[in-house]
Amino acid sequence: PGPGSCAYFVARKKRFCKMIPAPGRRFCGEHGQQEKENDRKRIPCPLDPKHTVYEDQLLKHLNKCNSREKAKPVYFVQDINAGLKDVSEVPENHVPVVSLRKEELENLIIKLKKAVHGLDLCLKEQILSHQALQEALNDPKNGESAFKHLKQQASILGNMEKLHLLGPGRCFVEFGAGRGKLSHWVDIALQNVENIQFLLVERATTRFKVDGKHKRRDSVFERLQVDIQHLCLNKVPVLEKKKLPVVGIGKHLCGAATDLALRCLAESYTACCDGAKEEPAPKHLRTDAAGVADTQSGKDGCKPVAGIVIALCCHHKCDWTHYVGREFFKSVGLGPVEFHYFQRMSSWATCGMRGATSKASTSEESEDQAGDTEEHEQTLGKMGSSSNALQGLLTVEERKEIGGLCKQLIDHGRVEYLQQRGYRATLQYYTEPAVSLENVLLTAVPSPSVIPEPT
Repeated sequence: PGPGSCAYFVARKKRFCKMIPAPGRRFCGEHGQQEKENDRKRIPCPLDPKHTVYEDQLLKHLNKCNSREKAKPVYFVQDINAGLKDVSEVPENHVPVVSLRKEELENLIIKLKKAVHGLDLCLKEQILSHQALQEALNDPKNGESAFKHLKQQASILGNMEKLHLLGPGRCFVEFGAGRGKLSHWVDIALQNVENIQFLLVERATTRFKVDGKHKRRDSVFERLQVDIQHLCLNKVPVLEKKKLPVVGIGKHLCGAATDLALRCLAESYTACCDGAKEEPAPKHLRTDAAGVADTQSGKDGCKPVAGIVIALCCHHKCDWTHYVGREFFKSVGLGPVEFHYFQRMSSWATCGMRGATSKASTSEESEDQAGDTEEHEQTLGKMGSSSNALQGLLTVEERKEIGGLCKQLIDHGRVEYLQQRGYRATLQYYTEPAVSLENVLLTAVPSPSVIPEPT
């Protein structure tokens, strides 16, 4: 062992333990039972057997173990944004797409094309930028990956500015925040704006967060470590106290997380804010002649959602239980079975292509999604091998086209969901495919709105 290191040899790792023992001892606390003079027994922790604890200190350890069940925050409401309550509607034991007979696959494709017939699937290209990121975009020290993320963030901010969502007296809620880079740039863009609050929603602990860079007194950053499925925004203390209008944002919000976020904003939060009002919440958020949200309307100072800007991602991770567009699917004669296959086939749009293109698609995931990149790449690998098994039935271009239609159908259901709840919702391409294959941005502002059409 090295000087001052534990003398226990870890056979599995073929090296000595690197922990530092207490002064005068040869072994660390984990391997102290190896020391003859130490007759105290260590046992696996009942909460997490990956570590051990002295048996005579078990009760004390259980009170402070990091694996203990922690008290739920006040804004935790079990399954408030989950969606479907009757799980019996969801069939089990689906046959994998690659195991479908040719006739079954052809029938699914016919249903898909029939469902999208008549829908406006020609998305406008809305590739914008924002002055706040110009210095970073021109910095030669940034590598290719960082440059791609900056271009996406710049376009998201540009679209927010076009919708007049970058203004004072707002609470920006970043869903799937990861390191919090998108909120960081929004804060930079609002340097001289007062009364700004940021809520960064992320269920996992995240390393290398950028929150500490924000020292301004006019903006406040707060992290909410909770699954979006259980987040009740109306019970977040700062929103209860300040009654700020909310702007929901997200960069590459994977699959079902997008649906959970939309339901969190358009249903659970809006319904709570609307409790004492005579009209639906969206009607209280009028816009002035410049398209700026009116933050003075509504009783008791309660403000609904001012806007939603979310870069969509990973449709193959969607779930019928959480999907907000179930009513739309049913209206075009589709159900949970078709949804299951369409969300799996949606991966063909980014992963069903040949080597280089498939490899490029792995960089689409946000760098802010801590620990998500490896999982994303593994999923893409599985999808790619699945598409290889279909090479005898469909060409590469056919798979790509079908995958794109599946994505658009799922996204159209989200747009209709928002429209039915009083929002003017649109989809647009916010960056080039060379920057990210997941290049569709969902935006929504309350109706009626006089925001001018993109030119």
